[in-house]
Amino acid sequence: MWYLYCVFTLCCLALLIAGVVEQRNHYRNLAKIPHRVLVNGIRGKSSITRLCAGALRGGGLQVVAKTTGTAARFIFPDASEEPVHRKFGIANVVEQIGIVRRAAIYHPDAMVIECMAVMPALQEINQSKLIRSDIGVLCNVREDHLAEMGPTLDDVARSLSRSMPVGGICITAERERLDILRKEAERRDCRLIAVDPETVSDQEMAGFGWITFKENVAIALAVAEQLGVARDKALAGMWEAPPDPGVLSVVRILHKQQRLRFANVFAANDPESTLMNIRQLEQQRLIGRPLNVVINCRPDRVERNGQMGAICEEIDPQRIILIGEPTRSARSTIPAGLQDRVVDLGGKLPPNRLLAGVLAATPGDASIVAVGNIHGQGEVLIHELAALPSWSPEDDQMHSSMVRTAIVPSQRVPKGVVYQRGGRR
Repeated sequence: MWYLYCVFTLCCLALLIAGVVEQRNHYRNLAKIPHRVLVNGIRGKSSITRLCAGALRGGGLQVVAKTTGTAARFIFPDASEEPVHRKFGIANVVEQIGIVRRAAIYHPDAMVIECMAVMPALQEINQSKLIRSDIGVLCNVREDHLAEMGPTLDDVARSLSRSMPVGGICITAERERLDILRKEAERRDCRLIAVDPETVSDQEMAGFGWITFKENVAIALAVAEQLGVARDKALAGMWEAPPDPGVLSVVRILHKQQRLRFANVFAANDPESTLMNIRQLEQQRLIGRPLNVVINCRPDRVERNGQMGAICEEIDPQRIILIGEPTRSARSTIPAGLQDRVVDLGGKLPPNRLLAGVLAATPGDASIVAVGNIHGQGEVLIHELAALPSWSPEDDQMHSSMVRTAIVPSQRVPKGVVYQRGGRR
């Protein structure tokens, strides 16, 4: 018996020593990176991470970055990138240790990294132990992950604040809960900088070859300013930055005699962001009426399914097409006055049946907006649509401004995918 106790004690001691050694090595790697920017918030983290990295590159800084969103990427100092490989495809905050180790090899001036933690305690550990950033970004407070960070939006704001750097700087575009963020920043001796999106002009936004928002650009400009990068150089760097694979995009689809526009809004999977994206696409005339909505449902996102069904009243679509499962979680929240517009294609359908069902529910020339979450039937639908031929917008009365294809480095752009590009001015 004593033998077993001794073995157990020695094993625990060995694990303790190994943990101390790993922590010391990790802190040594962090010390090789003078500035570390941790991007947190509900929506737009991956885009902001790329914009910040681009802005700093524009100022001549050596920058590495890592995103977590639609497809996790490690971004090298020359802006090239490669996927982050995960064992069994499962994301874990511990992977940040390996990212920091890899980043330190390049001896960068700065590292911009997206927060991948959802649980409040893990968000704090991610900041205090894994990244130890001197500049934090808390982009916005939206209605998502309420089970982990809620139940109210005030609770979400406090949870996100746990990633603020103690004694550092935090930059935010949040307005409605700015008072809560200020109080949380004071508790951590953190200087909170609230940016104004309207300081970014339409002319500056026209330089982007992909769709982004003034809030994101304003945050990246503020980060660049803190590290001494001039505004014009930061903007030039952002214009050249490659977009995230989940960037808001519009696909032109030709099906028999139908000319359809398909907007992939899966990445904006909270109600506020979804509506904001749809409105922006309509304002830029990339989509139009009649408008159909595809809601992809997931069994582990029942609350989100219901949120997507509820916002249909504000979208006022011609058809509401439900895919995935359980579709009843979305259908139950769709207003009674819109129930006759619902087409339920729920379940795990074969790719050909799923595509045929969606197209059959979309009569004539129309626009389709896909919302919810991309995983599951959403991925199947995107893959099938990418195989269809595209059409030219030249004769389309709805499309009044030039749209040019933006090729993303190191990625294959599916046939028919377009990004609005206003041209650099």
